[in-house]
Amino acid sequence: MLWVSTGSGDRKRPGRFDEDAPVVRRARCGRLDNPAVPDAELLRSTLRDEWHLFPSELTALDDVLLSYGWEVTAAGGRYVVRLSDPESRLPVEAGLAAADHLRGHDVPAGEPVRTLSGGLTVQTDAGTFAVLRRVPGRRLDGGDPVDQQWWGDRLGAVHRVLQGFHHPGLRPWQPLDPAAGHLDAEPWLRDAVTEASAAATRLTVTDRLTYGVLHGDPAPGGFVVDPGTGRAGVFDCGASGVGPLAYDVAAAVVYAGGLPRSGELIDGYLAAGPVGADELHAVLPVLLRLRWAVQADRAVRRGWPEGLRRARAALESPAG
Repeated sequence: MLWVSTGSGDRKRPGRFDEDAPVVRRARCGRLDNPAVPDAELLRSTLRDEWHLFPSELTALDDVLLSYGWEVTAAGGRYVVRLSDPESRLPVEAGLAAADHLRGHDVPAGEPVRTLSGGLTVQTDAGTFAVLRRVPGRRLDGGDPVDQQWWGDRLGAVHRVLQGFHHPGLRPWQPLDPAAGHLDAEPWLRDAVTEASAAATRLTVTDRLTYGVLHGDPAPGGFVVDPGTGRAGVFDCGASGVGPLAYDVAAAVVYAGGLPRSGELIDGYLAAGPVGADELHAVLPVLLRLRWAVQADRAVRRGWPEGLRRARAALESPAG
């Protein structure tokens, strides 16, 4: 019997892998029955054939924007499985190498698990799969002030430790393509994305920003704290690239619910990260709008109406 967790507390339901049902439903993000989510048979066969892992429990990591993810229990071990866009194999492998670099510098991070053939990732029609050993601890709650301090501190530590890190898979920062065809899906969408992208480009030209290796998708649930040891860490570094580090902070602020709800997160980051307060506060309004534009772009690509609605509301708000 396979137990499938919905990601909503400790409730579990018995389930079987079957080709007609998705592995899990994403209870909090509204992306139910999304055709982009791989079916159970693909996930099961990929883990079995490429990693020799036979899951006994799966929990959806349903709070990230740029990838799909699951916590997996198999043969007594705990793992994190990520599925990223098909074209992101090299950036994903750069992120796995960055996680190794973090672990070597006393920042707990997921240890990449190589495939049976020795690779770091597996390419499928659904995208790029990667597996990491799960860092011990509970996932952070983005609404909790103490957890926000941990969250900001660890994001700052990631940025500091990865200064000077190099990998051929690191891609330049280009989160949006205003010419993409899918932006015609809504009459307002292309103009909003173009405006947010142009404002961010102007910012990078006119302001001196602190650049470095980005986490890319720093959701609170991707960070953990171990109550037994007091150590906090990160699951992984996503599909890594190089860009203004304040963009990662903007992404985290969006996950936290906006600037009014992010005070402890920002304080934690400023105490540990390489970006100063003056720079961060000056650029956040522009980068927040850019992140909302990224969410709108992803929501259209994934068929996520609620995410698109929230992104539009934020982009049409004077405060962003």
